[in-house]
Amino acid sequence: MKPLLLAIDIGNTNVALGLYDEDVPVAQWRIATEAQRLTDEYAVLLDGLFRQRDITFGDIGGCVLASVVPPLTGTFTDLARRYLHVEPVTISDNIKTGVRILYDNPHEVGADRIVNALAVQRKYGTPAIVVDFGTATTFDVISAEGDYLGGVIAPGMAISAEALFQRAAKLPEVEMAAPPSVIGKNTVHSMQAGLVLGYVALVEGLVRRIEEELGRKAHVIATGGLGALVAAYTGCIEAVDLNLTIEGLRMIYDMNR
Repeated sequence: MKPLLLAIDIGNTNVALGLYDEDVPVAQWRIATEAQRLTDEYAVLLDGLFRQRDITFGDIGGCVLASVVPPLTGTFTDLARRYLHVEPVTISDNIKTGVRILYDNPHEVGADRIVNALAVQRKYGTPAIVVDFGTATTFDVISAEGDYLGGVIAPGMAISAEALFQRAAKLPEVEMAAPPSVIGKNTVHSMQAGLVLGYVALVEGLVRRIEEELGRKAHVIATGGLGALVAAYTGCIEAVDLNLTIEGLRMIYDMNR
């Protein structure tokens, strides 16, 4: 077996893992983000996932990671060095990404947003808008020339729902699903209309405004856990690509190795 590449996307809610044999995906996993978990604990967890595919740490020849959780950046860097015996490529403004960042302060742009900007332009073309449904929902705007222009940060769907449940004592927790109609006939359906269809309206409105500023239509690609739910109720999302960030990490690794 050829040495494999391990791509790691460390988010606030989930850690996405992808194994690649050159540009061919071998396996993908998602595990819960636990900032207090130690290097050895993550190593045991990773070893168990690998064994399901008859893969060992010795099969890994490279590692690339993006992180928006600073404590875990060090944890996974340590894991790569001690258990995989490789020096990871960590996404920062010091490595080659092929993306010119036009943010006022480029250091403020999350690593995952830079990775998504590269992946979307290579896979879908430009101009583009990446809507990432994570802990926060981010809209990243890439120009026709492939530059990262900036974007929008909104509260995520799960955070919005949690705030509603906690602050309104008489409102129950409800399933994150669309109701039969936008005019709810009971409390559960009324809440689902606000949480899901209201979020659809937020996405449609922001995409429309972004395209107006761009002066043209853009490829709108969704990623993240709840992307498929929102995409099912709007025509403004062209595709849902759950592995967009992992694919972008592989691309950046190839550029920097």
